[in-house]
Amino acid sequence: MNWKFWTKKDKANAKKKSAAREWTDAIIFAVIAATLIRTLFIEAYTIPTPSMESSLLVGDFLFVSKVNYGARTPMTPIAFPFAHHTMPIIGTKAYWDGIKLPYYRLPGLSDVKKGDVVVFNYPMEADSPFLRPVDKRENYIKRCQGTPGDTLSLTDAQVYVNGKAAITPVNGETSYMVQTDGAELNPQIIEELHLSDIQQVTNTDYMMNMTAQSAATLRTYSNIKAVRANNSLKGVYDPEVYPHDPHYKWNVDNFGPIIIPKKGWTVKLDSLTLPIYKRAITVYENNKLELKGNEIYINGQKTDQYTFKMNYYWMMGDNRHNSLDSRFWGFVPEDHIVGKALFVWMSWDDNASFLHKIRWSRIFRGIH
Repeated sequence: MNWKFWTKKDKANAKKKSAAREWTDAIIFAVIAATLIRTLFIEAYTIPTPSMESSLLVGDFLFVSKVNYGARTPMTPIAFPFAHHTMPIIGTKAYWDGIKLPYYRLPGLSDVKKGDVVVFNYPMEADSPFLRPVDKRENYIKRCQGTPGDTLSLTDAQVYVNGKAAITPVNGETSYMVQTDGAELNPQIIEELHLSDIQQVTNTDYMMNMTAQSAATLRTYSNIKAVRANNSLKGVYDPEVYPHDPHYKWNVDNFGPIIIPKKGWTVKLDSLTLPIYKRAITVYENNKLELKGNEIYINGQKTDQYTFKMNYYWMMGDNRHNSLDSRFWGFVPEDHIVGKALFVWMSWDDNASFLHKIRWSRIFRGIH
């Protein structure tokens, strides 16, 4: 006796899906699966600017782990799949901010560590004209130089954390003044040593960016008379540098000391600390701060202190004189952290000839 007689009846009565329905189901499944992978596990990014050269090059394609620091759940859940903040071609918003969810991060493998290369949302897009939600702000990639509670400073371009000199990235670049004997720079040497942002100052003097290793090699050439670091002088105020206050005579090479806020840390508020921490208190932690004469009011309450609700980080580009980073706009809140850069899976050089577009030596290279 056939105990599965009913299966024939079920198959006979079942309606076969149309080809369009099968394709629709497959596309929906693929979109959901890809979105989950990008949100919770790993996502691809491209290096668009030279702020991390020569550690990372323009045209490097990276995989960034969401698992290392813990995946951040979406704060702006209604958005067009695979578009970050702007729709391709038409240029409109790719999300609807009518619904906003609170910040939450799943458990990760580790905390953000000093020296990690980190992808995060650009904090300044909280301001006009962008006014974007946290998770829809532009993705930036920099190296973490300071973690919550650290005291950070720069002296003659050297980073110090808690009084100790930080390790300088081996492939990081900075600006140098180069004096020649009047002969033109050899294009082959420029390419080999990856000399960039070359500006001729006089008939014999040039300003350019390069690594310390390239500078050492350049000094060995007979037509090079001198190569010296082009650092800003200590005590010279740069108004573009954070916190944009003349009380602090800081610049990109001589900065701080500054304490990076830590969750639960209470700072004494006065005319000196307020310029440094006001943005974190008001913009990132959503408090209303008012000055009435010499008195400070937070959410209507008079106070002379504030306790931080989040951890913060200090991010800097390895290309120290060609990087828009924390020296210009301050702290990166923990809710802006996206993930840790793992490795380069592809590298494309737009300036090379057709046969040399792919930088084969960089494929599957780890990021350190």
